[in-house]
Amino acid sequence: MSPKQIHAKPKSKISASRKLSLKILLLQRAMEDLEAETVARDEEKVRYLGEKIPPLQTSGLKMEELQKLCKQLHAKIDVVDEERYDCEAKVIKNGKDIHELKLKVQDLGGKFKKPALRKVRVSAEEMMKALLGSKHKGTMDLRANLKSVKKEELKQEKAPAEVGDWRKNVEAMSGMEGRKKMFDASGGGGQ
Repeated sequence: MSPKQIHAKPKSKISASRKLSLKILLLQRAMEDLEAETVARDEEKVRYLGEKIPPLQTSGLKMEELQKLCKQLHAKIDVVDEERYDCEAKVIKNGKDIHELKLKVQDLGGKFKKPALRKVRVSAEEMMKALLGSKHKGTMDLRANLKSVKKEELKQEKAPAEVGDWRKNVEAMSGMEGRKKMFDASGGGGQ
């Protein structure tokens, strides 16, 4: 067998028109089943309500009997509301339990897919607003806070100093006279 024959899909034995007709038949059958199910539900609902709620006979009753009937109906409504609340609470609890179990299954299976994160461009000012909220005031100019360094100063610092007696140099630079000499040497004299 050639490699193409190994990877090729086997041809279906059912023609396309036959597949289409089978799909149509399945859909018709599903529609019929759905209609029958809704009819059966409606009949069950009517039967259940007929058992639980007997027909009311209000004609020919005195005022006290009507008040007594109303009190009985309110008591039944309270019981039904309690049952409904209990059922809702159970449904919510079971929903949470199902969600937690699904998460555990995903963790055990190791097939949890992390969502793809998008790259978002955020300026420094927007970042500060997001972090500090209303405390952030004004614009942030990061370059204004940087110390400016001139290339000439770097060259002067790297120039080798005259080698001599260090004691003379210390004595010469001590006090205010030494500071004035350093100031004049750096070109800040302006004379």
